[in-house]
Amino acid sequence: MSRILLGVSGGVAAYKALELVRAATADGHAVRVVQTPTSRRFVGEASFSALTGAPVLVSEFTRDPARGAFPDQAAPEHDPISHLRLVENADVYVIAPASANTIAKLAAGIADNLLGSCALAASCPLVIAPAMNSRMYEHPATQANLQTLRERGAVIVAPGSGRLASRGEHGIGRLAEPAEILAAALSAAASGRPLSGVRVLVSAGGTREPIDAVRFIGNSSSGRMGVALAHVAAARGADVTLIAANLSVPVPDGMRRRDVGSARELQRACEEEFAGCDVLLMAAAVADFTPASPEQGKIKKSGREHLELTLEPTSDVLAGLAVKRSAGQLLVGFAAEHGERAVELARGKLAAKGLDAIVVNDISRGDIGFDVEENEVTILTALEGGGVGEQHVPRAGKREVAAAILDAVQDLRNGG
Repeated sequence: MSRILLGVSGGVAAYKALELVRAATADGHAVRVVQTPTSRRFVGEASFSALTGAPVLVSEFTRDPARGAFPDQAAPEHDPISHLRLVENADVYVIAPASANTIAKLAAGIADNLLGSCALAASCPLVIAPAMNSRMYEHPATQANLQTLRERGAVIVAPGSGRLASRGEHGIGRLAEPAEILAAALSAAASGRPLSGVRVLVSAGGTREPIDAVRFIGNSSSGRMGVALAHVAAARGADVTLIAANLSVPVPDGMRRRDVGSARELQRACEEEFAGCDVLLMAAAVADFTPASPEQGKIKKSGREHLELTLEPTSDVLAGLAVKRSAGQLLVGFAAEHGERAVELARGKLAAKGLDAIVVNDISRGDIGFDVEENEVTILTALEGGGVGEQHVPRAGKREVAAAILDAVQDLRNGG
């Protein structure tokens, strides 16, 4: 099923947008609606909200109670910038009806309302269904604007001919039928999901190694980076399985989840899931050492002057999986290194573990990495002939970093 963001501009044909929403939701698609202020003169927010089951937005300055989430998603914990999160979550952005004024603004890159801001921020496919009087539609300015939008990659659903809103007038300019617009939207959404059908296995979070029944050795990983990878992969059409190690962040809907605690449990889960995946993204922070003999009960403090723990190394989960890989499987590791030699050390791991790519971040910095909202990484990829490609991803939100990582994954799958 697809997530459809619908932009409704002013015009009599706005009533047909209700039928478009009704058809989309009846087929199981999740829909959010943004309206221009003028469109409210024809159809109110309450009608769209009733059909979508989600708030309708008109202004960037109105708080979105759903915080950018679609009806099939859990809302994030914070309030994002509405037009950015809406299009980030959408598989396709449909503007229907698109008035002559709105089309002109889109062609010029004007973003003086929420509908236009969403269009400028959208990386998903854009579908535009014009509706206006025939003289306005056939005007050279409108035709030039539509051609500009086509050249930028927008899908234009041509209007039909027939009786127009003005009494006694016939001609081209009638909004295309809702079924036709929906078909174009779903086709565009499918083309904009480059990982459709790809099975992606993601590990996220940090393992906890038991000392006794209540204490453990752990790390600072919240799982944000791994969850962001799972989210972006699912948005691009992948069939995602998330192996979640003690996450402190919510997991989006639309993916299979397996919860684990220790490094051994994570290893077992990865080994069971690995054969069925096309891409492995090993983002979890797996403990390097674990207590050799954890206590079954609780260790008492009384009567002890000190406590000694004997630690033993854990298995290298990723290296073990690399040995078992099948033809066509792609493996991406993650290296949390400390200091100036971070990239150099990651290069060694890329070769030693037989990976296709490794993502490295410098955890000596307090503003990126573990348990923060942003990250800055370097992606190293194994090239034919033994070379190593290097791409620096500047500091950004972890969702944006995840998108860059998955862009690299797609390039590798395409032979790049």
